[in-house]
Amino acid sequence: MRMSVRDFQKMKHDGVPITMITAYDATSARLSEMAGIPAMLVGDSLGMVMQGHDVTIPVTLDDIIYHARIVTRVTSKAFVAGDLPFMTYTISPEQAMHSAARLMQEAGVSAVKLEGGESIAPTIKRLVEAGIPVMGHIGLQPQSVYKLGGMKAQGRDLESARQLLADAEAVEQAGAFAMVIEAVPAALAQMISQRLEIPTIGIGAGVHCDGQVQIFHDLLGLFEEFVPRHTRRYATLADTARGALSAYRTDVESRAFPTDEQSFSIREEVMTELRKAD
Repeated sequence: MRMSVRDFQKMKHDGVPITMITAYDATSARLSEMAGIPAMLVGDSLGMVMQGHDVTIPVTLDDIIYHARIVTRVTSKAFVAGDLPFMTYTISPEQAMHSAARLMQEAGVSAVKLEGGESIAPTIKRLVEAGIPVMGHIGLQPQSVYKLGGMKAQGRDLESARQLLADAEAVEQAGAFAMVIEAVPAALAQMISQRLEIPTIGIGAGVHCDGQVQIFHDLLGLFEEFVPRHTRRYATLADTARGALSAYRTDVESRAFPTDEQSFSIREEVMTELRKAD
């Protein structure tokens, strides 16, 4: 049975940190579930780590549905949430409901995640009233990267910190069951986490959030364009992969691969008859 929205609430109540990771395909999802990770996010970060974009903005709803369908297909225990991409929920609450309904019906996710604070709270409320579990996202909002002038930490001055507190409270009051807090000073994220009844999931927001979310490719050292400040590399698999691929090329060029062990045999009498026919 999959982790549920109530399980999120219980983990916060019991003081159990929530581990969440992004997953975009069968391999990342299967490995994450085998590792016991209880929650996965099919994030629009796939635009950068899977599609090669510099930002998340080009990602479409169809992209998220495609990848989320794979993740839900190969997992059975993890809670799976899917991102609503850029401009798929901000035009109107009706647009948001249509997008969220597609993501849940076509991909089988258990919840949707969307960015925004006070301004998006009415939309969150409409979605929740329609029976759609919503995970909020405040702080650094990658879909607003051009407005923000880059991927910058948020809430470092009094005015913006007060706005983040207001955003957090508005998202909770609108009915979100959990909230991602991204690139926010640790002390401020701790204050938000203590004020809210719903779980907070930090990414670059310090250790006192109720859980953490990280990008699969960052943790394993597969994405090398840059190393975000918020991540810790637990492996350097890109180095291992490069070495393996280079060894494969060398073996092919030297005819050291394949050997008889990687080949199939045929009876000699069959070959004899074939040669007679030539």
